[in-house]
Amino acid sequence: MQSTFVDVNESSIDQRKRMDKLEANPEDWFKYYFPKFAYAEPAAFHKAATKRVLSNPRWYEVRAWSRELAKSTRTMMEVLYMTMTGKRFNVLLISNSGDNAERLLKPYKINLEANQRLINDYGKQQSINDWSSTEFVTKAGVAFRAIGAGQSPRGSRAEEKRIDTILVDDFDTDEECRNPKIVKQKWEWLEQAVMPTVSISGEYTFIFCGNIIAKYCCITEAAKKAKKVDIINIRDANGKSSWPQKNSEQDIEDILSLISYISQQKEYFNNPITKGTVFEEMHYKRLPAVTAYKFLVCYIDLSYKSTAKNDYKAAVLMGKWKEEYHVLKCFIKQGTTRALAAGLIDIKNYVAGRTAIYWYAEENFIQDIILKELHGDISDLKETISISGDNRKKPEKFHRIESTLEPLNAKGKLWLNEAEQDNPSMQTLDEQFTALEPGSKTHDDGPDACEGAKHIVDTKNYSEVGMHLGARQSNSKRF
Repeated sequence: MQSTFVDVNESSIDQRKRMDKLEANPEDWFKYYFPKFAYAEPAAFHKAATKRVLSNPRWYEVRAWSRELAKSTRTMMEVLYMTMTGKRFNVLLISNSGDNAERLLKPYKINLEANQRLINDYGKQQSINDWSSTEFVTKAGVAFRAIGAGQSPRGSRAEEKRIDTILVDDFDTDEECRNPKIVKQKWEWLEQAVMPTVSISGEYTFIFCGNIIAKYCCITEAAKKAKKVDIINIRDANGKSSWPQKNSEQDIEDILSLISYISQQKEYFNNPITKGTVFEEMHYKRLPAVTAYKFLVCYIDLSYKSTAKNDYKAAVLMGKWKEEYHVLKCFIKQGTTRALAAGLIDIKNYVAGRTAIYWYAEENFIQDIILKELHGDISDLKETISISGDNRKKPEKFHRIESTLEPLNAKGKLWLNEAEQDNPSMQTLDEQFTALEPGSKTHDDGPDACEGAKHIVDTKNYSEVGMHLGARQSNSKRF
């Protein structure tokens, strides 16, 4: 009520002109009638989604939008626009349970009861009899009903009008997605009991909202049938906020820092991960002093790629001690080259000249990126690091990491530094290893840098062995 004040002195002619103008521009309609919901300027993907829904008389869309991208709110404003302007008459909202469906229907009910701008322009909506928390019919004859998975949708009619709007929101649950049989049953219920409630010859809108929280879930099944599958993560393909008008980079960084990498991927990047498929567990122990290693290798994965993966910049410091490979320290973060430069300097200061460090990165990154940008950033920070190029032709990444590092980890020959266990970068490395699986969209920059570091460590050790053998052969010839 407080946020939707109206001009009581407005003439009926001016009111009609204003309403016509607002109805011709849905984004302005949303801002005017829902100021408490539409407080942030919409992103381009919001506007595109609304245009699709409102311009197609028969539409089926999956909105796999990350948390904090207003999928339920945007859908509510669209549905109320369509019902207020006479385009839709019978709305069925479905969630994983009756209680959750009731909760999701509540904003619709409250706005129809108390939104003074809707009431002023479209008339009083609340009817006397049919008005409960799970089912109500407006004075104009528009029906709304909320049900949970498995409940019967039959009988949901607004006089002669069949259901024309089906909203499925927050339908999958973590527990249920662990049981494919339950997922299959729920999906069959949607297809057999819910979808046929619409009129074959009429107009209808079907919107499925939710994160992709499992590889097999109802939203992934819906995606197979939908006319549009809109997957929007908290960050876009360039690693920036998908909705900067509301979620700043610092906002995103703050919340992601509080949860694990695997949780981040499921809740904010539509990338559910099965933990421990290849690397069941990473191992930690107290490592020898830096002086115990003949040399160390810091391998850098700059992740300068034009893909939608939002890769991490990674640097891994590795040394070989007896038959073991040790990860002493690492830097693994999504961020700028300047942040990586600071991470490399931190690694250099950690070693503090107590043994030799060899710095390496992939050759194709070296030419245009590292030499210019990374070296420049390091120089700006008043440091010098000479980075060499790894110009080997690498096999396919997943199989390279699995075949090289998994046997070492399984045999207790790959160790992470116990002293760094609370370091967020080391935690991310651990999580990227345990999240690794064939065909996954999971980030693998940390494990990839580890494989690169091991390759350089082995190459330099073999070179030293070869040099010693050569010296022995040369000496034997003399005698």
